[in-house]
This record gives sequence, structure tokens and C-alpha cells, in this order.
Amino acid sequence: MYSNRRRWSPEGRRTCRTRKRSPSWERDRRHRLLRYWKSPHSSRSRSPVRETYCGRFHKALSRDPITVSASSQSEIYSMRSAAVEKARTRNYCHQVSLKHVHSTSSSYSSSKSQRSTKDSENVEDDKEGHLVCGTGDRILDRFEIVGNLGEGTFGKVVECLDHDRCCIRVALKIIRNERKYREAAELEINVLKKIRERDQENKYMCVLMRDWFEYHGHVCIAFELLGKSTFDFQKENNFLPYPLGHIRHMAFQLCHALKFLKDNKLTHTDMKPENILFVNSDFNTTYNEDKKCEDKRVKNSSIRVVDFGSATFDHEYHTTIVATRHYRPPEVILELGWSHSCDVWSLGCILYEYYTGSTLFQTHDNREHLVMMEKILGPLPRRMVYKTKKQKYFQNGSLIWDETTSEGRYVSKNCRPLRSYMTEDSPEHRELFDLLEKMLDYSPTLRITPSQALKHPLFNNLSPEERNLGSRTSRDLSR
Repeated sequence: MYSNRRRWSPEGRRTCRTRKRSPSWERDRRHRLLRYWKSPHSSRSRSPVRETYCGRFHKALSRDPITVSASSQSEIYSMRSAAVEKARTRNYCHQVSLKHVHSTSSSYSSSKSQRSTKDSENVEDDKEGHLVCGTGDRILDRFEIVGNLGEGTFGKVVECLDHDRCCIRVALKIIRNERKYREAAELEINVLKKIRERDQENKYMCVLMRDWFEYHGHVCIAFELLGKSTFDFQKENNFLPYPLGHIRHMAFQLCHALKFLKDNKLTHTDMKPENILFVNSDFNTTYNEDKKCEDKRVKNSSIRVVDFGSATFDHEYHTTIVATRHYRPPEVILELGWSHSCDVWSLGCILYEYYTGSTLFQTHDNREHLVMMEKILGPLPRRMVYKTKKQKYFQNGSLIWDETTSEGRYVSKNCRPLRSYMTEDSPEHRELFDLLEKMLDYSPTLRITPSQALKHPLFNNLSPEERNLGSRTSRDLSR
């Protein structure tokens, strides 16, 4: 008996002809079909075709919950067929265009239709949304993973061989499969595209984006492969200071990078040693007599600025809090607004860290941070104190602080005037600290600009090779 019933496939096509069924059977069939289109297991569950089709079906059912006229059914099925055909055409064109997307490095497309069914079954995320992948895996049959470079809250970075470009090595940043991280990645891509457009010769020390695409919900960005971060290198070197010559060269490059960003109405907002990478971190080893240990000296101090995920254009909305705590300027702590000069303050903190091996403001508390600033740089300007809404930190224009507490004793013991941290009283060391004082000026408007910093006497003794912007030592691509 069941074999004689009128059957419908999930798409609504009739598979056999038989007698006309009752209105109640027609109603049940329509509901079964609607449930299929709404099912999360349906291949069209996330398709705008499915959403449009369900909406039309709901409207039809609302007109008459028992029956739908033949003309309405015909209209719905015609609409669905046209939409499905349009989607198929779009997917076909999408697959064809994939052959050219990576040669132009300017396409951003869905890769879900670019993998075989077998491949799709092997792609999975962990419980935090990170792509599960390992050495030997391939992404888009193009990027072969050969190593892991790091992992963070945003996702992970892996080293890959780019088989579409003569197997050159690239760093592939794979963003977590979560909406907020994908949206942040799209903003970063917009910034990187602007940087690449304005710096076609790649000489302003900003990392080069080679390509970008979407892979099963993960935004992936391919970068030039660089060396270790200046933080990681210093950490592996027991936090020994960098040589003054290297600090001067890195400061010169970073001032040029900040000038380039400012000229293009862009603020990085998260300058720190972790976001400054050596082009090549190969090193020589010497013995440090003072510290009684081995001292690593990088062979080439050329650097690149990375991580533009928080970068902000002048015309965009400025969040209240920016920058990592240790490199955060006073105007941000006091919520007085910020601009390009906040990157200059961060650079001053970075150069001090290169010089001493330790952070200038080692704290995680706003009040303590402000007290440390006053101990090292002098009193906060009165106009900043009275202008801020953070009056809970002040009383009669002075910071509320108890020197007898454990925090008070810690600050008193570890914070002293900036110049007292000089390890040698020589012209070069004095010039460096003079530049630091100008970078760490409380007032954003009086703080030295990148253009002014480039004219500082500290950079008078740079060699012609060091002044050659964008000069680099190529990575050993055979590794």
C-alpha cells in the first residue's frame, strides 16, 4: 500500500504518479519539506536560497494553513528552481575564479565549495574554534604546513610551503572560527591592503601581506616569513640588553614606520616588542664578561612591524582603551582621547626595554601605573589631572597613594628618574635618553613626532647600509 503513495524527494520533485491525496496529506508533505530546508544538516542550511524559500513557504501557509493553491505552489517551486539554478551558476563561476585568485592576491572568497567531500569531512575545529591541523597537512591544496610559529587568542600562525609560488615559505595566520575574530581579521585585511597599496616597494618596515582567503569559516592571511620577535629573541637571550648600535638602527626603522602610518592617517595602537619581528633572527654568540653568560647578537637588525588587527584610521571610531598595559600612554589611562602620538609613547617604552632588558612600567593597575610615571618622569601636568573624568585617582590635584603599603614600597624601590638608568655616561647614551624623554612627554601635543625624531642627533652616526630603508637579509628558503 505504501508503495502506491505519492512520493516527493526533499527538493519537491515527484518520483511517481498516483491518485490525488487529501488536503491533510498535502499539508503534512509541505511541513516535511519545510523542515528539510530548515534542518541544520541540510546542505543549504546556511544558504540565502534556503532562507528565501522558507520565507515564501511561511507566507503561503499563513494564507491557508491547510491548503495552498496550485498557482501559489507553482510560484514557490518556480522561485526555488530559479534561485537554486542561480546559486549553482554562482558556485561554478566561483570555482573557476579560484584558479586566478592567488595569482592576483586580491580575492576574498568562500573555500567551502573548493574542497572535495572527503576533504571537508577531515576539516575540524577544536572546542575553542582553532583549526585542527598539523605538519604535512595542506590548505586549499596549496599551502603545505611544515611547522608551527605560534598560537594566541586570535588563532594560530603556521609556517607553510606555497606550492603556487615555487614552494617559497610563508607565515599563514589562521583566524579562529568565531564571528568576532573573523570580523577583526577583515578589518586587519583592509589595513594591510592599504599599506601594500601605499608601500609597493615594501620599504617602510610594515609586514607584507601576500594573500588572503577563507577556509571553512577561518580567515587565513599569508605573510612574508620573518624571524623571531624582538621580545622572543631577548627572552631567549636571558633578557640581556641589545647593543646600542642595534637599538639605534631599530629606532630609526620604527620612526620611519610610524611616520609612514601617520602620513596615511593610521595608528597602530598596539606597538610592543612582540609585534616587532626581525627579518632574519640568525645570530652570533659571544661571552658576556659582566653577566658571566653567553650573549647572542643578531646578525642583521632589520625589522618589520606586524599585527595590524587593532590599527585604526583617523576617520574611524576610537575605542577608549588601546595599547598593551606596559606601553599605554597617560592620555589613554586618563581617558582623554588619543591619536598617532600614542604610538610614539609606546615606542619610547620599547626602546627602554631594548636598552635595559626590562619593562619601564611593570604594573597592571592604573593608579600604580600613574604613580610610576611620576616617579620616573616627574609630576603629571595639572591640566591633564583636572580634565580627566578619573578623579577617583586624585585628591586636590595629587595622586592618592600610600607609600607605606607593599605596593608603595615596591614602587619606591624600583622606580627612579629616567636618566638614572643610563649604563654609561657617553654622548651616544645621552642622546638615546634625550630621545626617550621627548617620546615620553606627558602631553600628546608636545610629544615628539616621528618626523622630528628622525632628525634627532642619535641617528647622525648611522651607516649608509642602515639608512637604506627596506634593506633585508633573505631567509634561507631551503630550510
